[in-house]
Amino acid sequence: MPVRLLVHTRTTGYRHDSIPAGVEAVRTIGDFEVDHTEDPRAFERPLDGYAAVVFLSTSGDVLTPAGRERLAAYVDAGGGFVGVHAAACTEYDWPYYGELLGARFDRHPEYQPGKALVEDREHPATRHLPAVWDFTDEWYDFRTNPRATVRVLASADESSYDGGRMGTDHPLVWCREQGAGRVFYTALGHASEAYADPDFRAHLLGGITWAAGVG
Repeated sequence: MPVRLLVHTRTTGYRHDSIPAGVEAVRTIGDFEVDHTEDPRAFERPLDGYAAVVFLSTSGDVLTPAGRERLAAYVDAGGGFVGVHAAACTEYDWPYYGELLGARFDRHPEYQPGKALVEDREHPATRHLPAVWDFTDEWYDFRTNPRATVRVLASADESSYDGGRMGTDHPLVWCREQGAGRVFYTALGHASEAYADPDFRAHLLGGITWAAGVG
């Protein structure tokens, strides 16, 4: 039976051109039944039928007050949550969301090649990757280092690109538990090209299936 996902891509801030490619990737990387929405009212209805909710490069305030309550209750009760790239630029005024995701976006240098250091080879999102993963992205900096409250899966090697400001400990991909739910976040996924990359597609698949409790 397909795993049912709710993929939310509403933006009230910066909008990534890669969103359509990202949605198509989620539809095609696994045995998923995807409901794609940009309607915040979708979160005012019961979410229990979904194995996971995916915020795919959302930005700004994307939920209503009632939707916030529904999403928090859903995750705390055991629902999965996946944040991709600009999901960290979302709901800055909702404290629960910052806790849920683990860290909030601060800034990024220009889009450029760099290296991600894979720290955890046991997780489905990273076990297929080399120890040093060459990738091209925006290499997000975060307002706080989430390491104390999350399981870091991969970090950025700031010596491999220009403009990083978090230092030698720069988490980039992580997972955590929120109540009875599972949360996965990857800072990667800026460009459409990422969603055609086999390693990134496997990375995304592993994160989603883990959050949904099926991988």
